[in-house]
Amino acid sequence: MRIAQISPLFEAVPPKLYGGTERVVYSLTEELVAMGHDVTLFASGDSITSAKLAPMRERALRLDPTVKDWVALYHRMVELIYRRKDEFDVLHFHIDFFPLALFSRQNVPFLTTLHGRLDLPEFIEVYGTFRDTPFVSISDNQRGPIPYLNWVRTVHHGMPAQLLTPQPVKQEYAAFLGRISPEKGIDKAIRIAGRAGLKLKIAAKVDNADKQYYDAEIKHLIEGNPDVEFIGEINDHQKPEFLSGAHALLFPIDWPEPFGLVMIEAMACGTPVIAYRSGSVPEVIDDGVSGFIVTNEDEAVAATKRLHELNRATVRATFDRRWTARRMAEDYLDVYEELAQPMPRLRAVNA
Repeated sequence: MRIAQISPLFEAVPPKLYGGTERVVYSLTEELVAMGHDVTLFASGDSITSAKLAPMRERALRLDPTVKDWVALYHRMVELIYRRKDEFDVLHFHIDFFPLALFSRQNVPFLTTLHGRLDLPEFIEVYGTFRDTPFVSISDNQRGPIPYLNWVRTVHHGMPAQLLTPQPVKQEYAAFLGRISPEKGIDKAIRIAGRAGLKLKIAAKVDNADKQYYDAEIKHLIEGNPDVEFIGEINDHQKPEFLSGAHALLFPIDWPEPFGLVMIEAMACGTPVIAYRSGSVPEVIDDGVSGFIVTNEDEAVAATKRLHELNRATVRATFDRRWTARRMAEDYLDVYEELAQPMPRLRAVNA
């Protein structure tokens, strides 16, 4: 198939450090190319891909402080893709609501994977306006605020099977990976590790939007604490050793997490996950197999005492069975092929 993948412009594809959606787009794009499809990736010009790269600007927005209004750049991007739409059998957007108005008025099959939270009033209004266009959710739970959209499928994320692998290192700490923000529960992770008698290593990004929260609420919990080490952002080359060296990944979220890529990154390294029962967690964690699902700090501390019940080889085997990029690409290909059928158009599955 001739497939267009349209990535956000905030990070390069793949991201140099933190970046969830762009990382998923990269994994999907590379797998589709490996499967023999003709793929064009619309992304920032500093992206690296086996597909044909259609650069929408020279470099990722995060690395360009000169940009004052990124919305203008997205409107330009959508128009440029529209002018090339007839080159493709299907267009796959990962840029939220930006393409909906224009592409719902043309005939080339397209779909939009929604990667973020949907429980904000303005999101409910804008997506509800385009309720008949095809959407893909990244977890069933994500659909909750807007269940009436044309949800054609849930496609859980995947990642390349050999990108992150278990390393022969000793487990000496609990790990926190991702982004420091109130909803990610870093304060809970620090308390859980402390009460469990475990050292905690934090490999995380502090966004400018969360710097005040970090300075006011978190910094004092880390500085001067000999059992907490803040590493900062890490890249894919650093993750295998970091995650393999952890007894568990702590994921005490306090929000409706749409997916949580760090959970399957940990599984890829054979590292179990202790996660709060929120958002997508029950869909991602096989409780008692690849980790433990808990509801509060007491249960999380208790779960750290049960980690010996889990087999790290089984954790990795669970990743191989459920969370590879090949499985994700096959799921999306099913959607592409159904959308490309002349009529009737694909309607909701698992709605």
